[in-house]
Amino acid sequence: MGITLPQSAPAVVAHGKDDLRIEDLPLTEPEQDQSIVEIAYGGICGSDLHYWLHGAAGESILKEPMVLGHEIVGIVVQQAADGTGPGVGTPVAVHPATPAPGDARYPEDRPNLSPGCTYLGSAARYPHTDGAFSRYANLPSRMLRPLPENLDLRTAALVEPASVAWHAVARAGDVRGKTALVIGSGPIGALAVAVLKRAGAARIVAVDMHDKPLEIAQKVGADAVLKGDEADAIAAVEADVVIESSGSHYGLASAIKGATRGGKVVMVGLLPSGPQPVFISLAITRELELLGSFRFNDEIEEVIAALADGSLFVDPVVTHEFDLAHGLEAFDVAKNPAVSGKVLLNFRG
Repeated sequence: MGITLPQSAPAVVAHGKDDLRIEDLPLTEPEQDQSIVEIAYGGICGSDLHYWLHGAAGESILKEPMVLGHEIVGIVVQQAADGTGPGVGTPVAVHPATPAPGDARYPEDRPNLSPGCTYLGSAARYPHTDGAFSRYANLPSRMLRPLPENLDLRTAALVEPASVAWHAVARAGDVRGKTALVIGSGPIGALAVAVLKRAGAARIVAVDMHDKPLEIAQKVGADAVLKGDEADAIAAVEADVVIESSGSHYGLASAIKGATRGGKVVMVGLLPSGPQPVFISLAITRELELLGSFRFNDEIEEVIAALADGSLFVDPVVTHEFDLAHGLEAFDVAKNPAVSGKVLLNFRG
């Protein structure tokens, strides 16, 4: 048995470039395999900002209004009618991907590369896949991951982006005893620092153009920080592993220059579509491994466990929290990396 739900609920909807609204949307009847989740917190992601500021995230272009949000946690208020998924009252994190078959080949153990994959709050396909920045959301029960009793929902709001960072670090292999360089210390970069610290990296250097992200990076485990324009100092790091999370070709250039010979550069920051200038000759002569990193798979389970046992320390990454009534202000703060890390929306406030 669930609770009595209202006829409509407020949601964050992107209508197009520079057109973000908080509006009441009618609640629809869930499918047989969908649970109704009362959303507690949602983290504003870079893709959410892009849909607002540009009407697109990379090549995913808004063609109709879309509910944003994929970094979400909440409480199950109605279990799926088919009996699957967690029961009523269970706190849950959400794995927002739905792998699907497609024409392209991909490794079976890497469903994140599924060509037909959809993601909550994504305009990659049409009709778009609505996100869950709403007071209540109908979500497939297979997306729901029960949370341990000792993991509070506010901390758990970082499960999804921390899983992205975890996947990126895992792409580099064993980092124990190695020197690591993180280019771009926004939320994903800061979380990569935290994951690297937990994984046993001997020395972690974080880079950013702003002081606030570097301050956060130090709090979660960076041994040293550098400004993005300190080219010589970055090159002198000679990192065994570099996590490029800036999403700019300037950051990728710093990543390649900062990697030691035979090192690995993991590219998790999504660069704009189209050709990009890259120091390929340097990557060749140093025999660097350039590795892409896209979303995540089952790492979410490990992240939840690590957050619950305290071995993954991420608290400083969250810098602001706004209730939904002030959601537009929250987006305005989140777009400024000089003053914010991860900005949360509190849907219960």
